[in-house]
Amino acid sequence: MKRLFCLAAIAAALMGHSFTAQAAGVEFAVGQTSDSTMTYRLGLQSNWDSSWWQSDVGRLTGYWSGAYTYWEGDKTSSASSLSFSPVFVYEFAGQNVKPYIEAGVGVAVFSHTKLEDNNIGGAFQFEDRFGFGLRFNGGHEVGVRATHYSNAGMASSNDGVESYSLHYTMPL
Repeated sequence: MKRLFCLAAIAAALMGHSFTAQAAGVEFAVGQTSDSTMTYRLGLQSNWDSSWWQSDVGRLTGYWSGAYTYWEGDKTSSASSLSFSPVFVYEFAGQNVKPYIEAGVGVAVFSHTKLEDNNIGGAFQFEDRFGFGLRFNGGHEVGVRATHYSNAGMASSNDGVESYSLHYTMPL
């Protein structure tokens, strides 16, 4: 398991290397699935240089997210995953604190296809996310996120799995 963790961490670092020069932050998240599997996520975010529909209320923007997640199941069902997603963010106006909501659809690759009682059917999965939180001056961010993984019917088994997490993003 340690070897798998090291390989996944190296792969996540290499995947994120392409945008580290522009990275907005490092994300740390702790969550849990409906089967009580704990999830631990480490990721990199790179903000988009664009924003749309900017007004006194807020603006639409986004970021690229690359992450490694460890799924702590029982002895036979722990797993690791690597994911990459574009994420849209509506950031409300504010002086010191800016509330936001986010949504995105990306892809993920899992080391195992069995997570507790869920058979996700294959290593390749789609990652759907929805969350909300607060951005503080200086780039720090805290929030809550629901993330769903599914193969969209591309395999005969498609139980899917959700993770509900708290996250913190630290600016680089």
